[in-house]
Amino acid sequence: MMATLETARLRLRPSVTGDRDDLFALEQDAEVMRFLNGGEPTPPDGVDPDADFLMPRGGEAGIWVAAEKASDAFVGWFSLYDHGHGKAELGYRLRRAAWGQGYGSEGAKALVCAGFSQFGFVRIIANTMAVNQGSRRVMEKAGLVHVRTAHADWEHPLPGSEAGEVEYAITREAWNVANENHPTGTV
Repeated sequence: MMATLETARLRLRPSVTGDRDDLFALEQDAEVMRFLNGGEPTPPDGVDPDADFLMPRGGEAGIWVAAEKASDAFVGWFSLYDHGHGKAELGYRLRRAAWGQGYGSEGAKALVCAGFSQFGFVRIIANTMAVNQGSRRVMEKAGLVHVRTAHADWEHPLPGSEAGEVEYAITREAWNVANENHPTGTV
């Protein structure tokens, strides 16, 4: 993988152990974690046997730390987790101060582009709660399309979980068609 990935306003680089404090602090914000675990703080060691979401602490494969190019301020993280067989899962978590500024879409688009054009993936998926409209917009702006909505019977359901979990996806073929006039994926 490349050392860094740049967009108009962001610099994404693989996470390192020195990112631990920023990554951990992000998960202590109840609003950031609302659609993941109901807003509960996560443990410092990043180990929660009941969690079904990433809790990076720095150095994990597929985790990219995002910083504003202008200020070098920590914005959050993005992930492109390799599931094998050419499939990857897109994820992201941003500081609340960065919400609504287009950073989520900008970083997600950059990773989808790199996933297909440089990392060799053939399909990229992403998931969120159906009620998480902000995250759904990020997925759509990154080119992913709604594939399905699933309903699970959770032991401890989060508010909004009754609406289900949505899966979005895009294939390399669909991405190539959408970006045929924009080879850098900047549509």
